[in-house]
Amino acid sequence: MTHSEVITQTRAVAREVAARHASDVDARARFPRETFDALRQAKLLGVAAPREVGGAGADMRTLAQMCTALAQGCGASGMVLAMHHIQVACIARHGMGSPWFRRYLAEVVERQLLLASVTSEVGVWGDTRSSICALLREGDRFRLDKDATTVSYAEAADDLLATCRRGPDAPPGDQILVLLRKGDLTLDRTTDWDTLGMRGTCSPGYKIAATGPVEQVLPGSFADASAQTMVSYSHILWSAVWLGIASDAVARASAFVRVEARKTPGVVPPRAHRLAEVAVMLHSLRNTVAAQSDEFDAVMARDGGMDEFLTIAWALKMNNMKVVASEAAPRIVHEALQIIGISGYKNDSKFSVGRNYRDALSASLMISNDRIFAKNASMLLVHKDD
Repeated sequence: MTHSEVITQTRAVAREVAARHASDVDARARFPRETFDALRQAKLLGVAAPREVGGAGADMRTLAQMCTALAQGCGASGMVLAMHHIQVACIARHGMGSPWFRRYLAEVVERQLLLASVTSEVGVWGDTRSSICALLREGDRFRLDKDATTVSYAEAADDLLATCRRGPDAPPGDQILVLLRKGDLTLDRTTDWDTLGMRGTCSPGYKIAATGPVEQVLPGSFADASAQTMVSYSHILWSAVWLGIASDAVARASAFVRVEARKTPGVVPPRAHRLAEVAVMLHSLRNTVAAQSDEFDAVMARDGGMDEFLTIAWALKMNNMKVVASEAAPRIVHEALQIIGISGYKNDSKFSVGRNYRDALSASLMISNDRIFAKNASMLLVHKDD
């Protein structure tokens, strides 16, 4: 499957399936199962896997466009797809040296498995780079018990990729990633998920108890996987999702203004001026996502490119992008609401942007912008611009 075909098929799923069920997914805070059934049918859940194991070897630009397209139909669906791509990328970029993980990626492609992440934990206060739980090795098998504050779409996922300490004697920051197969784990829900937005991500807390063969431990450390893969994929693909949510809101505002224009042929409606202004904001956000996706792919094409992702300069770039996108998307949706007026405020209107507004507000909270600013402040003390 070519990258162009991947994007075309994703847009079709977004238009014909995700958008049709988005309101019900949001109202009932349920997993968008119709969307992911359609993605499986189109063989789109394995595109981030390398071609050598049957995937499409999709680059960041392609994955970002997929997330934007799907989020235009349903923000929660776009976010779930983004989080799935992040997990597949972690395995593809750090596990290909393991025969077990090579076979597993082939299985992801063949069976169109949906992967979820377990990086949160009770007691670490949102710090994903610290774990309390530890992997317990028992011969050639392991046992892991983790009390997670949030696990998105855990009950709908096929498998989970979890962080933990390397062993009982390891310090909190000595972490690894371990794959937890659905048939070898139990989920005990500890909280509910009745939220303002992103309701279809279905992200309550769980106590997780899992076992499995030690081959399911991803080679290397989570520190490297986080810096070289998870941070970049998260901030770029999340930003692509927020772009999709904002794009849908502006599309609704554009449709509203066109209706107004047809009432007075030859006269530009007053609200068209505000539409032109918000179009500039959307264009800027779209360019930011595209440029950062392209820069990531360009770095990957260079010899030793993975090492650049370990630098302070790259970490600052990713953090800054996340803040810019997470603050721009809600502003764009807000401006779209001002253009549409009461019709955008009403939930039963075809011009409603209520779901877009609520979903976009989650952006600054997914890894709090305040936490990012605190990290940036410490890095800027030692970083010097080239």
